[in-house]
Amino acid sequence: MLRKILVIFAVFISAFNFASAVDDKEKIMTREDICIENFHKLFKAEPFPKGNDEEMLAILQKYIFGEIFVTGNLDIKQRELITVVSLSSMQTLPQLKSHINAALNVGNTPLEIREAIYLCAPFIGFPKTLNALSVLNEVFDERNIKTPLEHQTTIKEEERYSKGYEIQNPIYGDEIEKSLKGLPGNLDKKTAKFLTEVCFGDFYTRGTLDLKTKELLGLIILISNNAPDNTVKSHIKGNIKRGNSIETIASAIIQAMPYIGFPAGIKSLKLLKEEI
Repeated sequence: MLRKILVIFAVFISAFNFASAVDDKEKIMTREDICIENFHKLFKAEPFPKGNDEEMLAILQKYIFGEIFVTGNLDIKQRELITVVSLSSMQTLPQLKSHINAALNVGNTPLEIREAIYLCAPFIGFPKTLNALSVLNEVFDERNIKTPLEHQTTIKEEERYSKGYEIQNPIYGDEIEKSLKGLPGNLDKKTAKFLTEVCFGDFYTRGTLDLKTKELLGLIILISNNAPDNTVKSHIKGNIKRGNSIETIASAIIQAMPYIGFPAGIKSLKLLKEEI
């Protein structure tokens, strides 16, 4: 009987020691350790390269990959899509190339990345979107990804307005037409129609990414492009209506903050806070 008690006690002590060792490992995981781990996943390389600006790169990498990448409730695939659209919006193309590769490395499909960049067009214009797509196709060529990718159009030409309106109206109503009311030559209605047909008809109806994801990425594109506060607030409300939680929206803004800077990030978080 005593022997049984001693065996049970020994097993208990072993389990306790193991759990303590795991806890200790988690406690001593520094932001540098986390950075190295994430950097391997994303870029399949070592961080902190030596060179002229090694101090800047160390600050950048530990902050972004050791802290930002573990802040909030996003997974690593979402974080990379957010990063890709933010860099596309700001036309920081060398960094965009690195993060397109990283997005592929952590499991985003070529279609997901392409559709995220396509979504930039109604928010930042077509020339900048084409620049980003040029970088994307360069990465695809280097990685032997066969192009062109599958078409993702889901509607007919004559359905652009009706299908776009189905998506737009429950979230945004006719706020754009109202805000433009009074333009001569019926241009208020024509402009509102273009928005419905192009943004929501041509782009939001496309396949691969769901509407919840498109709304979240759309908000980040706007913030990265220094959109007016009322536009950002409108899309914050649109995100909430689409089912994105306040924490998810805040996490996405913080994920973009190293790229857009603290002033733009904090301003957007303050606008979000008004909806809580």
